Amino acid sequence: MTALSLRTRMLRGDILAGTFLKTPSHELVEIFAMSGMDFIALDAEHAPFDRARTDACLAVARALDFPVLVRVPDGTQAEILKVMDCGATGIIIPHVATPEKARDIAKWSRFGYGGRGYAGSTRWAGFTSRTMPELLKQSAEETIVIAQIEEPEGVDAIDAIAATEGLDGVFVGPADLAVCLGKDDPAAPEVRDAMGVVGASAKRHGRACMTFIPNTDSAAEMQKLGMSMFFVGSEQSFVLSAARDITKNLHALDKGN
Repeated sequence: MTALSLRTRMLRGDILAGTFLKTPSHELVEIFAMSGMDFIALDAEHAPFDRARTDACLAVARALDFPVLVRVPDGTQAEILKVMDCGATGIIIPHVATPEKARDIAKWSRFGYGGRGYAGSTRWAGFTSRTMPELLKQSAEETIVIAQIEEPEGVDAIDAIAATEGLDGVFVGPADLAVCLGKDDPAAPEVRDAMGVVGASAKRHGRACMTFIPNTDSAAEMQKLGMSMFFVGSEQSFVLSAARDITKNLHALDKGN
């Protein structure tokens, strides 16, 4: 899937499968590009992605035309510019709880007065090999801006947030939402109800709605709440699960002797 078609499919509500990358490795980006997944997201919020490692991962992604989003630690203008210039297909901004913050991140992710700074020398721009009209057109068609809703305040303000011009999607963070609601289970009814509110608002405003799930078991339930783009586990959970299964199966042979 190309970066351009990811945004198109996302906005029309196609079911999309991706995951978070927690280990800063460009080889893992290459492996996921071979996997058939629709996208991955570098988790620079919770994992050790510095600019050099982010740059290496996005270099591979661009070379393979594989869509890679970046979840940044916060939504500063400088932080957004760095990952976009390195070649990210789009960004995920955590803890968006007000329409003002949504407007800021949408503005800073796109070209225009007071928005994303233009530089033709970056990887995203083809290292001076492409014209400004080409690049502005590509940015308008390709760039994905996602607000992550993790607090009750964000749920309460979701209609104003989802109505933000330049915003493409909303990501519901079930774990943080559960903690903020005083629950210790992301599957608690209060959390699911809040997710449904966000999903319905996203649909009304023509935005994609997405969430994290540890595996595919709850995907059908999440789809009913309005989710269509799924961040399933991470490479860490995949490796751990596979290693446990291998160990369990081989140790079972010993018990049979």
